[in-house]
Amino acid sequence: MLEYKPLFNCLPSAEDLPDSDDTPVDNELQDLIPGFLKTILAWIWASRMDWFFGVDMGVYYDPDLPPVVPDGFLSLGVRRIINENLRLSYLLWEEKVLPIMVLEVVSKKRRGEYTKKKDFYAKLGILYYVIYNPIRPNKPPLDVYRLVNGEYVKQKGNPVWLEEIGLGIGYERGTHLGITRDWLYWYDQQGVRYLTPEEQATTAEQRATTAEQRAKRLAEELRSLGIDPDTLN
Repeated sequence: MLEYKPLFNCLPSAEDLPDSDDTPVDNELQDLIPGFLKTILAWIWASRMDWFFGVDMGVYYDPDLPPVVPDGFLSLGVRRIINENLRLSYLLWEEKVLPIMVLEVVSKKRRGEYTKKKDFYAKLGILYYVIYNPIRPNKPPLDVYRLVNGEYVKQKGNPVWLEEIGLGIGYERGTHLGITRDWLYWYDQQGVRYLTPEEQATTAEQRATTAEQRAKRLAEELRSLGIDPDTLN
């Protein structure tokens, strides 16, 4: 595991450091997919304030080195919101908690998701490394690795249960922002997918519509019996 240097006298703060490496994503999915996971997680864990999901944010592990900038990462046991301006970047010497999961969405250009990034995250000590591949036909759509004795071991299945997180992660076809394709989702231990906020809103609307239709039918039945429903309490 890499060791950052927490005992320096004048460690920089997030305000002193760039919030990313300024490397642009080469396709929309690198932003949309981790952002979608974060949105769903905010719904699932709405009552929890002990987690943080970063999207395209610099993770500083050494004040003398540039950050690593995963497409997405999850930390547990940290403050979800540090102040109204939120985080500029994720500094290990301030957070004192390693991300428990890192997500990389495969890009068109080869950027070492299966090689140097994988080796680096293992060396850093990230428990779960997730690679989602939406574009390369010669690679599987999803690879989930768990760190065992310093090395990543590939986990089987779709979805894959992440015991220490208490969620599963997997992919299936769905619609988000009007785009129908395979997306990454969170799952419960039985492999049941958590609904998205969009789906929750649609479900609530459908329930309201159904309840209204039932009320109208009931009112019509009462009127057919000579009973005015407006007079009933």
